[in-house]
Amino acid sequence: QVQLMESGGGTVQPGGPLTLSCTASGSIGSIYYMAWVRQAPGKQRELVASITSADIVYYADSVKGRFTISRENAGNTAYLQMNSLKPDDTAVYYCNLQSNGGGAWGEGTQVTVSS
Repeated sequence: QVQLMESGGGTVQPGGPLTLSCTASGSIGSIYYMAWVRQAPGKQRELVASITSADIVYYADSVKGRFTISRENAGNTAYLQMNSLKPDDTAVYYCNLQSNGGGAWGEGTQVTVSS
């Protein structure tokens, strides 16, 4: 079984930065990809960014140029560096992992962008 631990959420002023981290543990196996998905109140979940084992990245149009996804720690930790944050970025951010050991979701971390 795979477990994901997220950290780094909080409240930040518009235009500010915040970095989220997600560390995988357990029977991970070979990771296919790690991703960040967010859900704002009253809205559908949105795939924000993902990174594959080959470091191929994807970004939603809404965050391109502002967010950067990366991996380290033998690929078991993913980061989401968020810059120039906007109030529309306010959401619960979830980490997602898919591997040959199975898939997993984190519990989510709240990001609030407000002055």
